[in-house]
Amino acid sequence: MRVCSLSSVKNRIVLGQPLSFSVRDADRTLLLARGQVIADEAQLDALMRRGALVEVHELAEAMRPGARTGSSSPRRDQLPAEWDRGLQDVRNALSATPDRLAGALTGATTMLLSLIDSSPEMALAQVVRQPETASGHYGVNHSLHAATACHAAARYLGWGPDDQRRAFQAGLTMNLGMLDLQARLSSQVSPLTSMQREAINDHPIRSVEMLSAAGIEDRDWLEAVLQHHEVPDGSGYPHGITDIGELAEMLRYADIYTARLSSRANRPAMSAAQAGRELHQMAAQSPLASALIKSFGIFPPGSLVRLASGEVGLVVRNGDKAHRPMVSALTNANGEPRHTPVLRDSSRDDHAVVALLPAHASPIRLSDERIASLIAGA
Repeated sequence: MRVCSLSSVKNRIVLGQPLSFSVRDADRTLLLARGQVIADEAQLDALMRRGALVEVHELAEAMRPGARTGSSSPRRDQLPAEWDRGLQDVRNALSATPDRLAGALTGATTMLLSLIDSSPEMALAQVVRQPETASGHYGVNHSLHAATACHAAARYLGWGPDDQRRAFQAGLTMNLGMLDLQARLSSQVSPLTSMQREAINDHPIRSVEMLSAAGIEDRDWLEAVLQHHEVPDGSGYPHGITDIGELAEMLRYADIYTARLSSRANRPAMSAAQAGRELHQMAAQSPLASALIKSFGIFPPGSLVRLASGEVGLVVRNGDKAHRPMVSALTNANGEPRHTPVLRDSSRDDHAVVALLPAHASPIRLSDERIASLIAGA
């Protein structure tokens, strides 16, 4: 059975409240059954010192939003808070010590994939709707965004569950060897130093070394991380090879695409449409780049748009074509906010998307909870 450490899911535990998963010791012997309680910090610390474990399939079940409430349908309004906790899980995993890294990555991956399964549209919106001002650790944020993009492309291509999971984990860890440097570079306007350039060139090797030291043995995962900056003409790094694996190619495109969606000190964030155009120009013949672009769409969920009718709305899901999303109209044709948004199909000429708008142009305040509600109602 696949397990992760209890310490990697510490922020999912509410002291004095029933556990949503069972807890086992290092020999897989049951210590606490699902529904039992960890009473206080002392008990929790003792369990973690003992190397307590949690089964991944129970985590996945617990992460279904409806599982905690007893509801038969997922509670989408819980998703923004769960995504915040998921980002913390990723942060904890990527900073874990070698002896805990593998388990922490397993736990974080299981939780995030459960959230993505609950609402793929909300997952895309989390990538697209990035704050204009720096928030959190850039390297951690970018790792999660790239992993989400890899998973979306793998799902679009019809890859199986194991391959989708591997794509997510490879995307999450491809820059493991330079996370802090990534964060510094996001606010740096001066040219790279020679030491920084060397660290960048070596980070695929360093990332693989860190994963291997943690006991990761998946050769496809490790190969993809090692090769994710190689290019077919041999001009990439760290080894300048020309025979590049499919997953490594996907990682490279996801890395480029999602980086363009984030603002840096020396450039503003691009829209998904612009980032998609640039990726298409770079790799027009690649089915992997095409899958990535199509999985997000020209106007991905979370985008604010103006329709031919004059209405302003939020894209809530992709339509039958990349440029024809489903839109929740927030205003009427005169720009006046609606009390109840109306779903519009932009494949109709009178509701076609005519402009992509910046997030600050929203006619109403769009909190994460409000966005989740609009996406859920589509």
